[in-house]
Amino acid sequence: MKLQYLLFACFLFAGSGCDLFESDGFNVDDKGTLKIAFDNVVGDKDLVLNTGSYANAAGETFNVTTLKYFVSNIKLTTEEGKVVVYPQESSYFLLDETDPTSLTLTLTDVPAGNYKSLTYMIGVDSLRNTMDVSKRTGNLDIAGKAKGMYWSWNSGYIFFKMEGQSPQAKPAADGTTNYRYHIGQYGGGFGTPPVKTINNLKNNTLTFGTDMLKVRKNKTPQVEVKMDVLKVFTGQYTMRLAENPVIMVNPLGANVSANYAQAYALVSMKNNAP
Repeated sequence: MKLQYLLFACFLFAGSGCDLFESDGFNVDDKGTLKIAFDNVVGDKDLVLNTGSYANAAGETFNVTTLKYFVSNIKLTTEEGKVVVYPQESSYFLLDETDPTSLTLTLTDVPAGNYKSLTYMIGVDSLRNTMDVSKRTGNLDIAGKAKGMYWSWNSGYIFFKMEGQSPQAKPAADGTTNYRYHIGQYGGGFGTPPVKTINNLKNNTLTFGTDMLKVRKNKTPQVEVKMDVLKVFTGQYTMRLAENPVIMVNPLGANVSANYAQAYALVSMKNNAP
C-alpha cells in the first residue's frame, strides 16, 4: 500500500484505534532489541587486567586490577528530536571488566524508530541513591552484584572504580604501591548539618551523524563504545599517581569524573548486527 493511501486510511479511521501507520518500513507500534557493547582499552591496546603494563601522560607506569562502572538512565533521540526514555527500572547496568558478559547491554522492547543519538549516565542518579534499599535490586543490590560499589557510611554508590599498582605511587605502610580511584557522590547532603556534596554524575551522548540507528522488530542493531583508561588520567585534568594514588571522597574526585566523562567514544553502529 502506498504511503498516501495508508495515511488516508488512518485519517478515515482516526479515533477508532487506527495504528497502522508505517514509516520507512516499520510499524510504529513495533518493539525491538538494541545492544550496546563496551570495550575497555588503554590507548590503542586492549585492556588486560593484572598483567598489562601501561604508561599515563605523566610518564607513570601502572597496571589495572579492577575496573567497574555503572551505566544508567539510557535515552534515545529520534530523528525528529523526540526523546525516548528506556524504562528506568531496567536501566541500571554494572560493567565489570572481569565479566565479559556484563560489557554488552541488551535493551529490549525499544520502540521501533530511527534514532540519531544515544545518551546514558555514568553513575547512579540521586533518586536511586536515596531510594529504600528494598527497591534497589539486581545490579543495584548492595548485598549482591553491587557489593563493593557502595559506601554505606555515605549512602551512595561508587559510580566508577579503578584500582591497580604503580611504582610511582607513594608506598603505603605495608610497602605496597597501590592506587585506588573510587568516584561517587551525586550532590546530596551529607553529615550533620548536611553539607551538599560534589555532583560527579556524568552524561555521555553518542551521535550517529548522517546515519540513523534503526530499531526494528526483526533486527537487532548494535552500538560499540570504547572506554579509554588513559583518559582517566589525562582528560580535562592531568592526574598523577605519585601525588594522589588514592582518590575517593574528596574534591579531586571531580577531576577524575570530568576526565572519564570524556573517555567514552563511539566506535561503530551496526544496524544489521547478527
